[in-house]
Amino acid sequence: MDKIKKILLENKAWAESKRDLDQEYFEKMAVDQKPEYLWIGCSDSRVPPSEITNTDPGQMFVHRNIANLVVHTDMNLLSVLQYAVENLEIPHVIVCGHYNCGGVKAALSNKSLGMMNNWVRNIKDIYFENKVDIDSIQDEAARVNKLVELNVVEQVHHLAHTSIIQRSWNVRKKPYLHGWVYDINTGLLKKLITMEPGAEIDSAYRFDY
Repeated sequence: MDKIKKILLENKAWAESKRDLDQEYFEKMAVDQKPEYLWIGCSDSRVPPSEITNTDPGQMFVHRNIANLVVHTDMNLLSVLQYAVENLEIPHVIVCGHYNCGGVKAALSNKSLGMMNNWVRNIKDIYFENKVDIDSIQDEAARVNKLVELNVVEQVHHLAHTSIIQRSWNVRKKPYLHGWVYDINTGLLKKLITMEPGAEIDSAYRFDY
């Protein structure tokens, strides 16, 4: 069977199964969204946010890119963040990386990846800042996973450095910022960092409100 046709048939079966459980399921879903979480995750196909967190449609607003980066010149990410925080008033923002991440592996190599070099450079900067510690790890997989964790923590701090988050902390006392990593081998999430609203930020990145 054609793969695209199969997806469309699976969609039809899924929609029918939802209506079987609740005839008004889609009518209620179409009214509005009030998600509790903004998920900033990796584009890796093995890390589907709603499935690994067992959340329902409508609970999670999602942005995904290679290696779950928060880049201050990324208008796509910043637009999602602003809408989630200011319009949807989401109380929790989660940055979730995963072990054995291809983007992080690329940052540890010297292989040229064309245009992707510019994106991976953001992770290379984190590697450079922690090079002594990372290079002291003998096992290659462990080196990758160490940088995966450092990258997640760094991206959470990048969130806290945005005017969007700082303004919301001042006005709403939300959102909480969370940094997690997903272990593909076990299916489990690991908490790395939590920043509460109003957390201390270095003066170089702090805005006055």
